[in-house]
Amino acid sequence: MCLGGSNTFSRPLSPAKAGARPGWAAGMVTTAPNSLCSHSSFHRDKPPARNGVLLAKKASPVEMGRSRCRHLRPRKPDEEHPCRSRCTAFYFSITKPQPAAGPVHAGAMAGTAPSAAPSTADTPGRGRALSIPASTCSHGGVLYKGSYEGWYCTPEESFLPESQLAEGTDAQGRPCKVSLETGHEVHWTKEENYMFRLSAFRDPLQNWLRDNPRAIFPDPFYQCVLRWLDEDLPDLSVSRERNRLQWGIPVPSDPTQTIYVWVDALVNYLSVVGYPESHGAWWPAVHHVVGKDILKFHALYWPALLLAAGLEPPERILVHSHWTVRGQKMSKSLGNVVDPSVCMGQYGVDGFRYFLLRQGVPERDCDYYDEKVVKLVNSELADALGGLLNRSTAPGINPSNTYPCFSEPCFPKVLDSREARGTGRACAEDYKLVAAVASLPVQVDSYFEGFQIYKALECIAQCVRQTNGFFQRHRPWKLDRRDAAEQLWLDTILHITLECLRVYGTLLQPVVPHTADKLLSRLAVRPGERCLSALTFLARYDGKPCPFEGRQLGPDTGILFHRLGKLETMKRKQEAQVPDKQLL
Repeated sequence: MCLGGSNTFSRPLSPAKAGARPGWAAGMVTTAPNSLCSHSSFHRDKPPARNGVLLAKKASPVEMGRSRCRHLRPRKPDEEHPCRSRCTAFYFSITKPQPAAGPVHAGAMAGTAPSAAPSTADTPGRGRALSIPASTCSHGGVLYKGSYEGWYCTPEESFLPESQLAEGTDAQGRPCKVSLETGHEVHWTKEENYMFRLSAFRDPLQNWLRDNPRAIFPDPFYQCVLRWLDEDLPDLSVSRERNRLQWGIPVPSDPTQTIYVWVDALVNYLSVVGYPESHGAWWPAVHHVVGKDILKFHALYWPALLLAAGLEPPERILVHSHWTVRGQKMSKSLGNVVDPSVCMGQYGVDGFRYFLLRQGVPERDCDYYDEKVVKLVNSELADALGGLLNRSTAPGINPSNTYPCFSEPCFPKVLDSREARGTGRACAEDYKLVAAVASLPVQVDSYFEGFQIYKALECIAQCVRQTNGFFQRHRPWKLDRRDAAEQLWLDTILHITLECLRVYGTLLQPVVPHTADKLLSRLAVRPGERCLSALTFLARYDGKPCPFEGRQLGPDTGILFHRLGKLETMKRKQEAQVPDKQLL
């Protein structure tokens, strides 16, 4: 669950895929320490970032510039390439209005020559221009100018259907219609705009979703879009009268119209990757992360615009729900809006990130209140994880401050944990712990790939609890170091505990980067040993050498994560907000 609107990032590569797939750009992306939401997959190999967009699959030279969509007919060899502008934007090339209010056909649209398309400098006050290539109309005229009327919400800059309206009152207490979602007043408006023939793309959109059942995730939102496609699909107004919306980008060749702001916003996904010259190197292997309130724009309008332009829709649209506060929607009128910067000051960036990702379930709204944050963070970060690191590295139990050796006779390898009874010093529960942690990296990676970060953190928290149980069960502080056999067992307990902590620290890097770095530094895990592809667990159990065995531990970094105090005390101490730069 994100606090922002939407992002685009590349498909993460699993260790097995990284470096083994020809045509994938190699790069390294690390997590932004002060960001509330990131998609860093444990420093694994992945493509470089450009302008905040992580780029994915790089096309071969043959594929460069070729982004024809398989859901529409391919362009004939003798057809010219769509008109292109000098700027790298997504052009909305519309000729002057036709005398009749019928569809603007391809022949008329193609009358806009490339040289006539405005460059960046041709649009005062704006850094770029927008355009749908002229060839998009070759499929029956998808743009036309016609009258549009309905309930218009000025703050949202969109027309709303009756189903999204409710009865309300205006500032003077008079009855009026308002947006069901935001409460903003709407007015009945009639105007002449350019329309996009959205209704013509019902079948292509359904084909796209049928061929890609995971294109929209989680599944409840995928099913929601399918239902929308089964309902009435009115054409989309893609411009507004200039006298009512003057700050937007004007429609080329028609100064009376302004391009609809959502069309402007959506095509930035393409312009940022170099459309129309170089987007083919990266598109469509991208993921959009959007809030459920803007799902229709991203899952209906945007894919339809792309299909009309002969481009593939994005590879995946990941949708998240909203946060409520004590069961109520955040509202300024209720005074229950949560300020993330204040929360970061109270709980720390890592603590707040951990709570959001641990409790945020994408497919349903989740509830927030301060006491829940304190309880969760104290329990799982400060006590369970931090306490385990402190106990296993304390001078009283590990006076040499080293990564102890593992003893095979104390912990012999078995094929089934049920066979462990009566062998060595280990018990069946210990073998279950080893099996659980050994499978954890693959499990966590799978959940991250599936946008189910909360499940990944739940698995890690469960293993941390098991490791604490292992440590407490064998009470290494009671073992006699003067006895050689006892010393071997003590070292083995510490070795297994530190191996578990190393796995947890590596897997937690995308979520709590500062805390994970502190943990791994204490275990003397070098930067090159912190990636998922290099993560092996308990190599000595499998008869292989362990590079950490006998290594001197890093300097004592102090308490891993300080417990959060009483809420009232915290609020008094954290009145000042965190600087804006920490939100980056």
